[in-house]
Amino acid sequence: MELVFATRNKNKIFEIQQLLPQHMTLLSLDDIGCFTDISETAQTLQGNARLKADHVTQNYGLACFADDTGLMVDFLNGAPGVHSARYAGEHHNAEANMDKLLREMKGAKDRSAHFATAIALNHKGETTFFEGTVHGSITHQKKGEMGFGYDPVFLPSGYDKTFAQLPLAIKNNISHRGKAFLKLITHLSHVEN
Repeated sequence: MELVFATRNKNKIFEIQQLLPQHMTLLSLDDIGCFTDISETAQTLQGNARLKADHVTQNYGLACFADDTGLMVDFLNGAPGVHSARYAGEHHNAEANMDKLLREMKGAKDRSAHFATAIALNHKGETTFFEGTVHGSITHQKKGEMGFGYDPVFLPSGYDKTFAQLPLAIKNNISHRGKAFLKLITHLSHVEN
């Protein structure tokens, strides 16, 4: 089974490929020749995921899923949230995003936060949504070289290492994206049988 993941983010693709059953082949936007910058103008993670999945399905006629992820920080009243990728500007710069977050949290005693991922799947004429969440806290400084996005400043609950310090197998098992994607895989295994 071929399934398009509506992203160009090589880190996301690599993470998801580690979870993919052997009978599934993952295609990226580049693989299908989609070079459009799909607008993420919705006010929710679910809405943005749907915009991306719908673009592929409507323009290429392929089974597709898309995700949108947000980091919600309690001290910042849920920010950066749906604007996580562009928190420090439209350029999608992870270092700038983390630097801004750490500046805004300087002196904060409550450092609790959670990641949420929403996935929209367009398959056989239906759209289905899957969600995953992981709770944790924001560190005082960046730690670790692995991962991407806010991983170096996110410490998942029950662990003493950030997402950027944990092996990918552990991160995939506990992460927001990993949880949402496993729900998607379970769903597809039922509808394909």
